[in-house]
Amino acid sequence: MGANATGSGRARSLLQRWARRRQGEDALPLTLLARRIYILPTRAGFAFAVLLFAMLLAGLNYSNSLTLLLTFLLAGMALIGIHECHRNLKGLHVVRADVEDCFAGQDARIELRFENGLGQPRSGLALRLDSAPQSRFELPPRSVCVHHLEYRGLRRGRQPLGRIELATTAPHGLFCAWSWLHLPLEAIVYPVPAGRLPLPGGDGRRAQLSAGARSSGVEEWAALRPFVPGDSPRAVAWKLYAREAPLLVSQYEAEAGSERVLDFTALPGLGLEARLSQLAAWALECERRGERFALRLPRHAIAAGSGSAHLRQCLRALALYGEPPAAAPSPAGAARRG
Repeated sequence: MGANATGSGRARSLLQRWARRRQGEDALPLTLLARRIYILPTRAGFAFAVLLFAMLLAGLNYSNSLTLLLTFLLAGMALIGIHECHRNLKGLHVVRADVEDCFAGQDARIELRFENGLGQPRSGLALRLDSAPQSRFELPPRSVCVHHLEYRGLRRGRQPLGRIELATTAPHGLFCAWSWLHLPLEAIVYPVPAGRLPLPGGDGRRAQLSAGARSSGVEEWAALRPFVPGDSPRAVAWKLYAREAPLLVSQYEAEAGSERVLDFTALPGLGLEARLSQLAAWALECERRGERFALRLPRHAIAAGSGSAHLRQCLRALALYGEPPAAAPSPAGAARRG
């Protein structure tokens, strides 16, 4: 049993490498053409074929016309099933793919956008990333559907994501049609936030904060400014808005110490990964408190700021610290489609 499983896995690996060489690197948007869709009977399909063969022998042996009629009718349904199963994938458009960042050891999502240009639904579709469990979905006729696929962040840095298998066994489950998507996707995996050191002190400057992001220190009201998307609803001057004034946001001026500097060199005695984990934990704590903070790494510094975009910029800098720059996509690979 183990030898059969090993042989099956080896044959599948050889087939996947052959398909990768044949298709090359995919680029989006991508249309699945017939030449890259593979189809084979499932276990149920092989059992159904054995049943049809037995019915055929019985009908011929006993000259039973009804048995032969039923046999040929079921065989015709199976042949139609082959066409319908293949049609479920043929011409399907993969419009876009986005990868969420995550922390090492945690799960995150790959967002895939599909477009069905047919006037009939595509049912029984399933996505699989390498050996992960399948994620099933359906596409209504003439629609665009966003589907998510999970992956696990393994280690800090850039994590190339393997091929994505898109398969279907509809309509009868007797055949499985599939295609491999070799998309140039990679995830940015943040260091695990860990460490028990207290937050470093501020840099002695004053900083302006919105009311929705006030620090735990002492703040003084500074001014009102126009509302911009992303401001906290708690920062809006609702009393003025009720008097038909435009949407305004209160700003406060924080006392010294509100801007923190998270410095890589201020963590002596810790290893590289421990330093990055401590800095990540500090960055998350500053964001939770609503405090402005700056990040200083060897040969790289990020100015003080706050908000989710600033936090993401700092976490990505920690994730990619020491990593070589990303290679540009190959023009030859990007030109191959279908």
